[in-house]
Amino acid sequence: MTAPLTHISDTARWVAVYRAMETERPDAIFKDPFARRLAGAQGEAIVQALPQGRTWAWPMIVRTAVFDEMILRTVAADGVGTVLNLAAGLDTRPFRLPLPGDLRWLDADLPDMIAYKRAQLATETPRCRLEFVEIDLRDAERRRALFARAVERGPVLAITEGLLIYLTADQAGALADDLAGAGLRWWLLDIASPRLLKMMLKTWQRPLADAGAPFQFAPEESTRFFEPHGWREREWRSIWEESLRLKRSMRLAWLWNFIGRFYPKRTREQLRRFSGVALLESRR
Repeated sequence: MTAPLTHISDTARWVAVYRAMETERPDAIFKDPFARRLAGAQGEAIVQALPQGRTWAWPMIVRTAVFDEMILRTVAADGVGTVLNLAAGLDTRPFRLPLPGDLRWLDADLPDMIAYKRAQLATETPRCRLEFVEIDLRDAERRRALFARAVERGPVLAITEGLLIYLTADQAGALADDLAGAGLRWWLLDIASPRLLKMMLKTWQRPLADAGAPFQFAPEESTRFFEPHGWREREWRSIWEESLRLKRSMRLAWLWNFIGRFYPKRTREQLRRFSGVALLESRR
């Protein structure tokens, strides 16, 4: 059965189903009361049709929880004036997180995605000063103009949740250059390793390629890739370690964790970098 993925924006519905699954648990580690509505029937169909669609919910759920924590902490501790959410998809954090009322939040994505989300959430009230921005981030000129506008009102935290893996290395580098060049202070991102990319391609390469949304970016050097582009890592959160902390691990995770204790130190560090969330800060 072919997954009903027709466009890269459909992946937002896919991930929204995972947020809905977590929300509906009695012991949920986060609540997104809008996720099921936003995912719709198409989102559920995507998860049902994708190979191991439900099996791999746990890393997406962990990623959401870790992003939530790091956004709230960075906004509170570092004087963030603006959050710039790039390829925002169906993220609902401005509506569901306890954000400061005077925080400026820019949700940037393709026009069709913005229109759909605005329509679905038209009767809801955001908790901060939310602005929607219709933009194709491949347009470098418009992208730079957006970044320049973002920094006009205080320090900016950029978010790219679930975006980088769809880019080429050149595209990721150009994005990093533009973010740093505009003067943004922090960048919260998720990043995969080459080993994880290989695993995911075995499972999902065909449906993603058919939708024009192939997984591509997984640099061997992890976040060090961004150092020549003006960024350095401030914090790394391993998805594996966070899954154990949050009790949202894969089946038999305890066994793999036990076996991992006997690996050489270098191998253990490579496993910590298998997949993670990183907070970068500008080097400029």
